[in-house]
Amino acid sequence: MPPSDALIISRNIISTLAWMFCVVSLASRHLRTPTTARAFAFAPTFGRNRVAVSNTNININTILAFSSAATTATTITTVTLTPTSSTTTRLRSTLGAPTMETSNATDSTPVAAASYPIEMTEDEKYLFDLNGYLIVRGVLTPEEVADANAAIDRHADEMVERSDTDLRNAKQGTKYFGQGPGRMDLGRCLEWGEKDSKVFKSILAHPLLVPVFHGILGKGYRMDHMPMVLAQNKGSEGFQLHGGTIDCSSGAYNPYLAYHCHHGSITTALLGCNVMLRDHNPGDGGFCIVPGSHKSNFKMPKGMVDGEKYEEFVVQPATKAGDVVLFSEGTVHGAKPWTSDEQRRTALFRFSPATNVYGRSYFGHEGGGWPTAMYDNLTPAQRAVLEPPYANRLDRPNIMDDAESVEITTRNARKRQHDQDVFGTKYF
Repeated sequence: MPPSDALIISRNIISTLAWMFCVVSLASRHLRTPTTARAFAFAPTFGRNRVAVSNTNININTILAFSSAATTATTITTVTLTPTSSTTTRLRSTLGAPTMETSNATDSTPVAAASYPIEMTEDEKYLFDLNGYLIVRGVLTPEEVADANAAIDRHADEMVERSDTDLRNAKQGTKYFGQGPGRMDLGRCLEWGEKDSKVFKSILAHPLLVPVFHGILGKGYRMDHMPMVLAQNKGSEGFQLHGGTIDCSSGAYNPYLAYHCHHGSITTALLGCNVMLRDHNPGDGGFCIVPGSHKSNFKMPKGMVDGEKYEEFVVQPATKAGDVVLFSEGTVHGAKPWTSDEQRRTALFRFSPATNVYGRSYFGHEGGGWPTAMYDNLTPAQRAVLEPPYANRLDRPNIMDDAESVEITTRNARKRQHDQDVFGTKYF
């Protein structure tokens, strides 16, 4: 063997042993690091092989892979993750699967605000991006559900049935038409006073929802539509399929509802928020959706919007009272006729990013804002959600990760004064 070849191999072996010593040394140091400070403490990079470590115990196996020419050595570090005991309670549960399992924790377990999840989980991002909707389980407690239904009962005489032909949500003779009765709508649930509106107002900045709102809509999200309660009696009509990033009826691109995801950042122009106030069992009817249609690039086939074709692709999620279904309005959705003996009830909210707007009620009342009674007994976080559309950098109040505190993204005072001098107002 030429001396030069022997020298190269010797150098490679020495280099490899040095890398092994570093790996063992770093691993030993890492395993002595307190759990709370250990996240990503050990993330060696060898060429294109990057290893990131979360709050877990670690077993490290170092593998040496030599090329056939025996002239290069690549160190590949594999990591076996063993979960440590959990001390953080996280109650938000999506699609029936908890984001983090904890002993003795259930959807109704009382919990301090500090232990709520503070960001949308990677699982939730994946599922929402995959399907175009997400079910957050047990947002409302049984007591809150009962309070909301009692409030609806007290305002039941204000329900308005969609009885006229022009108001019907499904064509007569189609599967979504049902047996005849129209859907009943009940508005102004945020204007019923402190007692009757409390549960409905809690949805604006609920600690189990705020992290998901931030993950989908961004900081500064806002209420876009007037919320309302939807009610269906047995046999009541559904709602033919509608919506879509590509409108399911016209085939045109719909920027007002569109869904996008770029470099891991989700955005949807309009987010539907269905607060379930009655159980929706399989086959009961009610809210239905076409999973994945938020990414469709083509017009829906003729007959599908009315339930006459391809009904196997339309899903009616099974939910319990207190669950919340969040869906991009860019995902084609609708409602099936109601078949249960118990009246269907759901409170429908719609939210949008700080600068997006679809509805116009936010400036259609006295003083140019929402109805005055909406603002009664609101927390600062809930009030922030009623802001009109404008950019975060223009002194917009933002709900913080704790879902309670609010901070204003302050604009430079000199710029505000300049706009005042130029336009007669502090904001261009």
